[in-house]
Amino acid sequence: MNHPANATTTPHPDDELLGRADNDVVLIVDDMPDNLAVLHDALDESGYTVLVATSGDQALQRAGQARPDIVLLDAMMPGMDGFEVARRLKADPATTTIPIIFMTGLTETEHLVAGLEAGGVDYVTKPVKARELIARIGVHLGGARRARHQASQSRQARNALDAFGYASVTARASDGRLLWTTPLARDLLQRYFGADAAADALAPTLPEPVAQWLRRSLPEAGTPLPADPPRYAADQGARRLSFTLHQQVGDSESGGDWLLVMREVSDAAVIESLAQAFRLTAREAEVLYWVVKGKINRDIGDILGASPATVKKHLERIFAKLGVETRTAAAGMALGRIRQLHPQFEG
Repeated sequence: MNHPANATTTPHPDDELLGRADNDVVLIVDDMPDNLAVLHDALDESGYTVLVATSGDQALQRAGQARPDIVLLDAMMPGMDGFEVARRLKADPATTTIPIIFMTGLTETEHLVAGLEAGGVDYVTKPVKARELIARIGVHLGGARRARHQASQSRQARNALDAFGYASVTARASDGRLLWTTPLARDLLQRYFGADAAADALAPTLPEPVAQWLRRSLPEAGTPLPADPPRYAADQGARRLSFTLHQQVGDSESGGDWLLVMREVSDAAVIESLAQAFRLTAREAEVLYWVVKGKINRDIGDILGASPATVKKHLERIFAKLGVETRTAAAGMALGRIRQLHPQFEG
């Protein structure tokens, strides 16, 4: 890593950004010039490009303009304190991913917790030990790079899925919240799950059955997905919407964020094949299809809008045409023919 050449304690803003292509940029926020000088020199010697701010307002301005790789933030400053600065940085989409390390002379638990709750990833106590601080900076910069790389890969994958018309969503495993959806995915969720899908426009969520499946299907931490990833299916007549657990796109708590790919399949061609193979009427083919799916007469009647007695009459004619006497035999014969004609059929 190249070292900045003879940087001063308060470098000119334009000079500060010259090394950004090669060096990680650190923003130090402290109202004490002596502290700034010591930290600036130590970080400069370690190869970092250093920015400085002496107030909360100045810190927000510098962070918004320069987008540093990490912020070292004094917790106690006059005017806007470090906790408020952190909250504002985390509230701004342009700076929300920047790691913040608090520098504080406060050791009470409540203050340390306040720093973490405000968005800090770590803290060091004053007087700051330069070697310890630089080691912690290295750890958090590594984590930030991995997070940015994951986010970049996720964006590329989502853009590709969107461009090719795939139905896909990114959802948080802990609460089922939808973080991103393709237009086709939104349409399918509404069609299959109605008002329950994305009912809250401000915080849309997966339909509860899908959210429960997602939580049950998560692999153990550090374990990759199996070669045949978990699937969930919702039926709507002869149409089916399947969900595949595709890849983890975040590293948050409670299972992280996951990309789910959705695929709609219609079995209309299967029903037509049954009609042709066994010389059935369209309605008889539908009845036989649902027998293959394991439905009883009452359920088939509900699906087709017919009485159980009518379904029974259709079955009698189906048995005669297939030369069988039981629904089990009819289902077995039909499934065998379906497997020949439609190998991808999900019975």
